[in-house]
Amino acid sequence: MMRRTGRRMPKIISKPYRLKDYNFTLVILVVILSIIGILAVGSARESYQSRQIAGVIIGVIVMAVISLMDYVWILEFYWAIYGFAVLSLVLVLLVGTTANGARRWINLGFTTFQPSALAEILLILFFAKFLMQHEQDVNDRITILKYLGLCAIPLVLIMLEPNLSTVILITLVLCLMIYIGGLSYRIIGGVLLVLIPATIIFLVIAVQPNQPFLADYQQTRILAFLYPDEYADDAAYQQNNSEMAIGSGQLSGKGLNNNTTTSVKNGNFISEPQTDFIFAIIGEELGFIGSLVVIALLLLIVIQCIWTGSRAQDPAGKLICCGVGGLIGFQSFINIGVATNLIPNTGVPLPFVSYGLTSLVSLYIGIGFVLNVGLQPKKYQRGVRL
Repeated sequence: MMRRTGRRMPKIISKPYRLKDYNFTLVILVVILSIIGILAVGSARESYQSRQIAGVIIGVIVMAVISLMDYVWILEFYWAIYGFAVLSLVLVLLVGTTANGARRWINLGFTTFQPSALAEILLILFFAKFLMQHEQDVNDRITILKYLGLCAIPLVLIMLEPNLSTVILITLVLCLMIYIGGLSYRIIGGVLLVLIPATIIFLVIAVQPNQPFLADYQQTRILAFLYPDEYADDAAYQQNNSEMAIGSGQLSGKGLNNNTTTSVKNGNFISEPQTDFIFAIIGEELGFIGSLVVIALLLLIVIQCIWTGSRAQDPAGKLICCGVGGLIGFQSFINIGVATNLIPNTGVPLPFVSYGLTSLVSLYIGIGFVLNVGLQPKKYQRGVRL
C-alpha cells in the first residue's frame, strides 16, 4: 500500500469564519463611496447611471462570495492566475476593440471587458504568493531577476495597447509589494541612485522634437502640463477646465444635476466626465466638502486594507492587502492629481467612483480578498515589513 506524501491541498473554506472578524467597516466605506459614484456618474452622464448601479450590485455580490473563499486555497493556483492575466492581455491585442487609437477592450456582446483592469488584481494575487515563497531569498539576484522578468511580460503587453497610465500604476504597486516583501534598503538605494538621474534624463529627452520614447499624444500631454498656456486650446484644455470646475464649486458646490449655465459640465467643456474627470464633477457639484468626503473615504479604505494586512496570518495575506490598498491609493492620487492639474493628463479612473464596469468589479474583487484575509486567524509571526 502506497503511502501518501506531501501536504494536502487546503479546502476552499478551511475553517468556520466568525462574524465578528468580518470587516463591515471596510464594506460600508466602499459602498458609501460607490453610492457617491453612482450619483456623480448620473449627473455627468445620466445614460450611464443604470449601468453603474448594475456594476455596483454585481461588485457587491462578487465581493461577498470571494470574501468567504479561502485565499490560501486560491493562491495554490497562482501560476494559473498569472497565465490567465497574460493570456487575456494577449487576447485583447489580437481581437480587441480599438477606440481613440488604443486597443484595450474585448467586446463580449452585452458589454466590453478591459483585461488590464482585472490584471491589476490578478498580478497582486500572483506576486503575493511568489514573494511569500521567496521570503527567505527575496534579496538574491536570481529571485530579483525572476521578479523583474515576470513583471515585464504583462507590463509590455499593456504598453503595446498602448496604456502607459496603467503600466505606471501597476509598476508602482509591484514596487510597493516587493518592498513590503522584504527588499533590502541597500538594493533600494542602489536602484534609486540609478533611477532618479535616468528619469530626469528621460524627461529631458522626452520633451525634445523627434524623441524616440513616447507617442506623439503622450509627449503632447507632458508638454501641455509644462507649458499650459501654449496648449490652452488643445492638450491642456480639459485639465484647465477641470481645475476651473473644481474651483467654481467653492465650499458646498452647485448641487448634483444642476442646470446652472456657468457649469463646466453643462457646457460640455470636459469630454467623458463620467470616467477620468469624475472628480471635476464632484468638485463642481459637491464643492470642497464633497471633495473632502471622497478623499477621506478613499484614505480610510486604504487604511483599512493596511490594518487588515497587519493582522494577516501569513505574508501572502499581508501582501494582498497592501497591494490592494496601494492600488487604490496610487490610482486615487493619479486621478485626482490629473483633475486638479498637479500631474500630466493620464487616463486612470477614480476607484469606486468613475464609470467603468471592469475596473469597478475588479476593485470589488480586490476588496473581497482583503475581507477574506481579515477572516483568517493570525498564526504567522515572522513576516514581511509593513
